[in-house]
Amino acid sequence: MEEKRIALSIIVPCYKVEKYLPKCLDSLMGQTLGNIEAICINDGSPDNCINILRDYESRYPDKIVVIDKPNEGVWRGRWDGIAIARGEYIGFLDSDDYVVPTFAESLYSAAKDNDADIAVCGFDRIELETGRVVSREMVKPRPSFAIDEEPGRLLELNGAPWNKCFKAETLKHMRNLKNPPTVLDDLAFHLLAYCDLHGKVVFVPKSLICYMVRTGSIINTVRESQIDSIFAAFLEIKDYYKASRPDLLAALDAIAFLHLGISLVFRLSSSRGKEINYDIERITRFLDDNFSTWRRSPYINMRYSASKDASLLRVCIAQKIYRMHLMRPFLYLYSFMIGKLHIDIKW
Repeated sequence: MEEKRIALSIIVPCYKVEKYLPKCLDSLMGQTLGNIEAICINDGSPDNCINILRDYESRYPDKIVVIDKPNEGVWRGRWDGIAIARGEYIGFLDSDDYVVPTFAESLYSAAKDNDADIAVCGFDRIELETGRVVSREMVKPRPSFAIDEEPGRLLELNGAPWNKCFKAETLKHMRNLKNPPTVLDDLAFHLLAYCDLHGKVVFVPKSLICYMVRTGSIINTVRESQIDSIFAAFLEIKDYYKASRPDLLAALDAIAFLHLGISLVFRLSSSRGKEINYDIERITRFLDDNFSTWRRSPYINMRYSASKDASLLRVCIAQKIYRMHLMRPFLYLYSFMIGKLHIDIKW
């Protein structure tokens, strides 16, 4: 009998999530797209994750694949999942999140119908403790684009893999990093994927994912000691681009400013206090030495941004603040808006 063709493989890393895992798996097993597989990686989790996974594997033997391995982290687990994925496209989901029933069908259909390399959907950020919807993102309709023709629009994509699906053939041949960063690993993964993409990016302007925001998440608590691993990864990625995608170097410089000069600096500011001035200076030197076109980027200017998504205008404003050495007061204002006014501008 011919093996059923898999349309979409969804990779789910699992570590210390026994409380949330059943809801995540139930949402995947309730998808309207039938020919999917969920590749669940038990990354040496010390809790009950493996027993939960084995239970679901026994109930859904055609849809759930379990990898049980020693703890090596999300980065290694992601590559393990990609290696065995049978789908035409590959997506990802964090094991403490869940998706709406049309998640897989919407992403796969958008990618397949447009022969796209990447399909991107919207999502809700939900406060885990209260259930409050913090924000709804990536739901504004926007046109598709070809990466080779409009590389600057890569700045529009958020740095998380869980609201996207990618052509499997691209991920299976993607370069790896010798020393993956301990934080911003999702972004590094995207940058490696972009290096091998030449096709189209399409958007599904609907919220299909419930992303649970947990207090103390690693993405919100970056330590100064972790910056070195981020810098090393970015330099390794830059070498890949120089060798094979020099046409994307200007876009890479702009992305580096967005995620290091803005996002990383903000995360550091929440825990570093007065030392944030040193961090800003250090990151600025790193950008100037290695991603120098961020100051005069063709993709970070008002004329270019005005014709694109509003998120690019926000990056332009942030760049001007940065160049005027006003980043620290801006961070105070931004923190006040989030903490007191509950207004969170996503970059």
